[in-house]
Amino acid sequence: MKPSLARLTTGLDVKQTGPPIFVVGSARSGTTLLYHMLLSGGRFAHFFGELAVFDLLVPRFGDLSLAKNRERMIDAWLGSKMHRASGLEENIVRSRVMRDCKSNGDFLRIVMGEVAASQGLQRWAVWGPDNLLQMREIKSQMPEARFIHMIRDGRDVALSMSTERFIRPFAWDRDKLLLVAGLHWQWKVRHGRREAAVLGPDYLEVRFEDLISNPQQVLSRISPFVGCELDHEQIRKDAVGAVKDTNSTFKSQGEGLASKPVGRWRHLLNDSQVAALESCIGSLLTELGYELTAPINASMSSPSLIKATYPLFFSTKHWLKHHTKVGRLTSVDRLKAA
Repeated sequence: MKPSLARLTTGLDVKQTGPPIFVVGSARSGTTLLYHMLLSGGRFAHFFGELAVFDLLVPRFGDLSLAKNRERMIDAWLGSKMHRASGLEENIVRSRVMRDCKSNGDFLRIVMGEVAASQGLQRWAVWGPDNLLQMREIKSQMPEARFIHMIRDGRDVALSMSTERFIRPFAWDRDKLLLVAGLHWQWKVRHGRREAAVLGPDYLEVRFEDLISNPQQVLSRISPFVGCELDHEQIRKDAVGAVKDTNSTFKSQGEGLASKPVGRWRHLLNDSQVAALESCIGSLLTELGYELTAPINASMSSPSLIKATYPLFFSTKHWLKHHTKVGRLTSVDRLKAA
């Protein structure tokens, strides 16, 4: 039986029967699919959305040990689509947060614990690609947390991200959106992999291509990491979200393209696009075991300039958001969207 998403009131302190699981990775890397597989397995509370605590609420509202910051934050969150997705009673959430929340980790525990309790469950997981950039901070506040890093071929990611226009290049680089998207993938994946040494056994990498080609084998590897058995046939039977209905960028272009997510770049990018993209991100593709179509052309000057510029820009923007007052300007529009 699938968990009910009816608006319920609990107000109970729910004890987890296993660690909270964070599904992280670059956008368009299969994080949604894996997260919805966990939900379809029947052990994890259904929550269809992104709490965006560490990458949105924290920079905007600051230290949650201060009552005034908690008040401002909970006012914004209760007016958001994330609260609507939780199905929780406003008064319960407000009273629990104002009474018990002293950190960002506390906020996650409170909200997701209440969601799980309202569905009669004791496990929860969190979806949020940008949590990849905050794993060390999350771990410091939630020592029990575990992270699954979804990794996908950067050429497919860049194709999808540029099609969706997830990344905004500088005005003078509008014709290089594909390359900028690829560099964003590389920047995030390298950041996540650097954190692996700190996270140790609480960090697991999963390849999107493996999950698609042999889902049960991958789920069997994930099962001991998350602390419960994941059966692919049961997941297919009780499918929810992206497991039931693909969220492919190319869904509108026909079932054939949407149902074959591995190696789309081979069919949709021309030779010059592939060569330029591999010149930008080929070193990481090779490091991850993905084969290149040709040796990297070191003489390509334009990608070299982009390669030097955008990773620095991404890192600087991220640092300013989390370490200066610039973070106070962070837009909460993602919370308000319907």
